[in-house]
Amino acid sequence: MIVVTGGTAGMGEAFSRRAASDGATVVIGARDKTRGEQLAADIRKDGGLAVFVPTDVTVEEQVANLVRTAVSEFGRLDGAFNNAGGGNALGKVREIDASFWRATLDLNLTSIFFSLKHEIPAIVASGGGSIVNNASTAGVIGDAAIAAYTAAKHGVVGLTRAAALDAAREGVRINALVTGLVDTPLWRQVAAANPEVEDYFLGLQPSGRIGRQEDIAAFAAFLLSDASTYITGAALPIDGGLTAK
Repeated sequence: MIVVTGGTAGMGEAFSRRAASDGATVVIGARDKTRGEQLAADIRKDGGLAVFVPTDVTVEEQVANLVRTAVSEFGRLDGAFNNAGGGNALGKVREIDASFWRATLDLNLTSIFFSLKHEIPAIVASGGGSIVNNASTAGVIGDAAIAAYTAAKHGVVGLTRAAALDAAREGVRINALVTGLVDTPLWRQVAAANPEVEDYFLGLQPSGRIGRQEDIAAFAAFLLSDASTYITGAALPIDGGLTAK
């Protein structure tokens, strides 16, 4: 039984569908109730098992409710993909308004803290399992133009490592995905508005392409499976070679 935050669009939706197709029960948390209920219904129609719980990951009680609902409905929690994040990240340090700084950290870092805080005890009580946090390449390299987002994602990597060490003896593995540019609906909007942006980022990619949502879903599914039981505390790049440079 797996909880997915930010599970109704982009990488989160792709993972929700992949996990369900692999036989996992999926509890999807996100803010968009209409989209969430439709996704859960689609998964059930395809033979999977999924429910949606309206969740704003910046509100601790809503995150706690997501985990409580998963456990009360299905009796256990085996894993989680903490994918929620994003936002309008542009801004250099000297330009960032304090409210923007706090909002970016709330969405991209504090949300992961809330998730881990409530997921770890539930997974321990279920006998162990795995958690994957979506950290982004901004979690391991600097970018002056997205200072708040970079700080938040670096925080996700550090928090992942700290939590992994804390929970390792209790059978909970915790890793971070260092995701590169991925072809999500949000990226499509950006590229459509400015085609030169897509050409620029493609030029940065050693692989010559941006990632597919399915690439991320498959790797997250591996990390949440029993095939990866000796991996914990890692920040693992899935970025087409971007951070190898």
